[in-house]
Amino acid sequence: MTEDDSGSDGGDDGRIDRRWEQLHTWGPFGFLGISVVLGIATADPHTSRAVWSTAWSLTGAAVVLQLWWHGTRSRRPDRGRTPTPAGGGYYVVRWALAFALAWLNPFFAFYAATGYMDADELLPRRWRRLGLLASAVTVAGAQAGGMPFHSVLQWVLFGVLLPVNSVLQMAIAHLNEQERQRSRERTETIAALRQALDENAALHAQLLVQAGVAGAPDERRRLAAEIHDTIAQGLAGIIAQLQVVTNTPDPKAAEEHVGRALALARHSLGEARRSVHNLAPVALEHDGLPEALRKTVSEWGERTDTRAEFTLTGTAEHLHEEVAATLLRIVQEALSNAARHARASRVGVTLSYLGDEVILDIRDDGTGFDLLALPARSSAGGFGLDGMRARAERIAGALTVESEPGLGTALSARVPLVRHDS
Repeated sequence: MTEDDSGSDGGDDGRIDRRWEQLHTWGPFGFLGISVVLGIATADPHTSRAVWSTAWSLTGAAVVLQLWWHGTRSRRPDRGRTPTPAGGGYYVVRWALAFALAWLNPFFAFYAATGYMDADELLPRRWRRLGLLASAVTVAGAQAGGMPFHSVLQWVLFGVLLPVNSVLQMAIAHLNEQERQRSRERTETIAALRQALDENAALHAQLLVQAGVAGAPDERRRLAAEIHDTIAQGLAGIIAQLQVVTNTPDPKAAEEHVGRALALARHSLGEARRSVHNLAPVALEHDGLPEALRKTVSEWGERTDTRAEFTLTGTAEHLHEEVAATLLRIVQEALSNAARHARASRVGVTLSYLGDEVILDIRDDGTGFDLLALPARSSAGGFGLDGMRARAERIAGALTVESEPGLGTALSARVPLVRHDS
């Protein structure tokens, strides 16, 4: 994972990683510069030319070493976070230069302190404590007054400061190791999440394919039901009107029934076109469900010379297209069944809005039938009661039927009230 990846995936963690990376890259340069400035400012004016020459030579060597390591580290994918022989050699040479410079001027302990920051990245685990101890010796020696020691007091101070520095650098190393462990865990977690996302995407694609295969029979049943509810019922109505024409000697009555047949033909053609495109029924194109049902019931009553009434209870809501179309199709199927089988003299359709559900009741006073005597539901679902029940269940509703021979039939469809803007 690159720095950018860490930043984008980790937010604050990414910024902390980048700052830590910048400290490891430019920290040694900064501490070396501070040491040089303080060393020059505190240098003894009587320092010999040989000492100055040695100090500048060691400083130049430290600068060259840092430039070499900066170039080597920047070419590595892990940015030097894994111990290597080159990294271990860099750590040892840097410590030697820092020790020599601190021997000449104690303020070069700042440069020696860089060993606390990156021992865990540069040294193998078995050499890490030794490397940290070596850095602590240099820093403690500088803090005790500079090396070499010229008094017992300096040795005492060194004996106190060395364990203090050792504890300090071990605490820093421990915190650094914890941070590295958290970074590794974050990286592994992000990788696992990405793998899971890839697997979920593949599973989603597979489910889509399976849903397409499984949905093909449902789509065929939907189209078959649409054709039955539109073209088949329309043709049946046209045939019924034309049969009246052939059996009546009255030209005016014949003309009236021919007109009804033509209107049914136009209506059925529009329904067929919308069924192919899976659009809302013609009756819902310009009207809401209550008005569409009112017109459907009234037109059916006129065609069949049956007393048909529509009743609305509750406050009408603008229903979702699928819900409205389903309830309209159920009414159309129920009226078609009543015309073919019930021989009813009166049919009543009631649409009730009851809070979170819609109830559609259809009653007739026809011949009725024995529910137990109905044939078993076919595997295809049928287009009568089975078709109406399937339509209701498709939108999480239910259909109940009550009927007895000679006592008429009552159907009740209960569906969730899903509004148009849901």
